[in-house]
Amino acid sequence: MKLPDELQKILLSAKEVVALTGAGISAESGIPTFRGEDGLWSKLKPEELASFDAFLRNPQLVSEWYEHRRHITRLSKPNPAHMSLVDMEKIFPHFTVVTQNIDNLHRRAGSRNVAELHGNIERNYCLGCGMRYDGEDFEGNESFRCKKCGGLIRPDIVWFGEMLPADQWNMAEEAASSADVMFVIGTSAVVYPAAELPVTVKRSGGKVVEVNVEETPLSRYADYSFQGPASKVLVEIVEQIKETRKVAKGG
Repeated sequence: MKLPDELQKILLSAKEVVALTGAGISAESGIPTFRGEDGLWSKLKPEELASFDAFLRNPQLVSEWYEHRRHITRLSKPNPAHMSLVDMEKIFPHFTVVTQNIDNLHRRAGSRNVAELHGNIERNYCLGCGMRYDGEDFEGNESFRCKKCGGLIRPDIVWFGEMLPADQWNMAEEAASSADVMFVIGTSAVVYPAAELPVTVKRSGGKVVEVNVEETPLSRYADYSFQGPASKVLVEIVEQIKETRKVAKGG
């Protein structure tokens, strides 16, 4: 795969770059996606497990489900696509990862400037007193209760019907509005409000580069679209960015 000359020039001069990531980037690490024929929501109803009402109705079931997912993410490792974004953070003066994923793989890979729109499955807090239970395991009904006040402990993630964390959304919007380039990786970019971010980039004069295993509704809207596994495509993109910059410096 060779990057178009125009895109190489854009990436050579780019100062503000953003990566918007979705479930597709983590699928290669063994974490199930939600949509599609084999997605989690093809087997389970979101309203039964991923809503506050569901949690209050059956906190043990919901907590056990998220403990199961937490176990899967802990066994998973960042893949070359995650590592490529760490490389980009070192290349571009201002680089932000905006992720819809809750698996914590971007931070584990080494990315530092991360906006987590939907929260982080490794974080938990008590509904009663707010006490944090980050990075803990929950096994058995009693462990779902706060040691301090006895309140229910919930994962610090965004469930259906809940607002995105304001600080994370503001960070994402600010990065998008000033981006020279946005990479949209492993997401169909149809879930709002995250789907607004590529639009923000385009309105501000930036370019949108899509990386996905298949064509999506965003493909026609993107300035450049590359089909293939993110772990392969992003590695090649980073290699070409490095080579272009090396040549430009006369190296």
